[in-house]
Amino acid sequence: MNALIGRRVAYLLAISVLCGCSVGAAVAGDMRVFTAMRVLGGLTGTGFMVTGQTVLADCWEPTVRGTAVGFFMAGTVAGPAIGPCIGGIIVTFASWRNIYWVQVAMTGFGLVLAILFVPELSSVDAKKSITLEEKASARRSPSEQFKHILQAFNPMRVFKLWIYPNIFLADLTCGLLSTFQYAILTSARSIFNPRFHLSSALVSGLFYLAPGAGFLVGSIVGGRLSDRTVKRYIAKRNGTRLPQDRLNSGLITLLGVLPAGALVYGWTLQEGKGGMAVPIIAAFFGGCGLMGSFNGLNTYAAEALPHRRSEVISGKYIIQYLFSAGSSAAVDPLIGAIGVGWTFTICVFFSIFGGVLVMLITRWGLDMQRWVQRRVGADP
Repeated sequence: MNALIGRRVAYLLAISVLCGCSVGAAVAGDMRVFTAMRVLGGLTGTGFMVTGQTVLADCWEPTVRGTAVGFFMAGTVAGPAIGPCIGGIIVTFASWRNIYWVQVAMTGFGLVLAILFVPELSSVDAKKSITLEEKASARRSPSEQFKHILQAFNPMRVFKLWIYPNIFLADLTCGLLSTFQYAILTSARSIFNPRFHLSSALVSGLFYLAPGAGFLVGSIVGGRLSDRTVKRYIAKRNGTRLPQDRLNSGLITLLGVLPAGALVYGWTLQEGKGGMAVPIIAAFFGGCGLMGSFNGLNTYAAEALPHRRSEVISGKYIIQYLFSAGSSAAVDPLIGAIGVGWTFTICVFFSIFGGVLVMLITRWGLDMQRWVQRRVGADP
């Protein structure tokens, strides 16, 4: 959609569809209509992420891009933290339909802000890409233009980019990290409610503030650290910047902060130690470590292949949300089978393995990319 109708229009269209589907969910008279509205609204989710990160990459220079992505991601991760609290308040004192009317108001406000502030494009690379596309479009016959439009929806445009080892390994790392994010968000109520005798949706929803605050802090701090790392490597190489340089900023969170937070969280709940305070604090630091790691990877996805950044970012979210869906489905049965401690120990292994993959990219990422380009051409 970005290539066909432009990034700004695609972004506004996604918000409009979500707003309309929220209205449909709020007034749904039966489960079939409600489910259809939720599914259609969900289809817009990654559209915001892909278009938003692409616009940021067009607008901001690499030395400040990580900070911009950090603030952007802070907004996207605030929802899973604040949402359960707001939802708990609403269902405690009013009808569940009000949840979707609140969502209508929020998406409507977001649409107004997007109309006012989201640009079409800014960077020289983006303008050059659009100009070349316009010239090519003018030379196509109607049948060729129709074929070109169909090709724009071909998912192989995204899948083919996984032939680059550096891109695939970065996407895989995002998938591995997302298992912890959705394991902690999905299982929280089933763990906390019976252990601490919580019966109110309002009270149990407050737990989500801890990892949510960690997501928020980790996103912003991680963005600043990734930009500082980029500047440090530019100075070290006398003005030369490599896209994978910023990934070095996330190694301490991948290999230290996130594993420590996940282990303390899982095993204090498993052994019943530390009351409610210790796992809540651990969830905060786990959230910090998670988003501190994600920032560099998210920004790298927009920089590895600048002329194909929308497709690269799309591929990242395909893998990331496949792992997220698997984690959401498997975490409660896994906790029932092996316990909370071992479940989150598995998340720690995933984080450490992801750290190893990131080290490979920081060392040989550009060489991997050039190796593929020598064998299959400039683009697969």
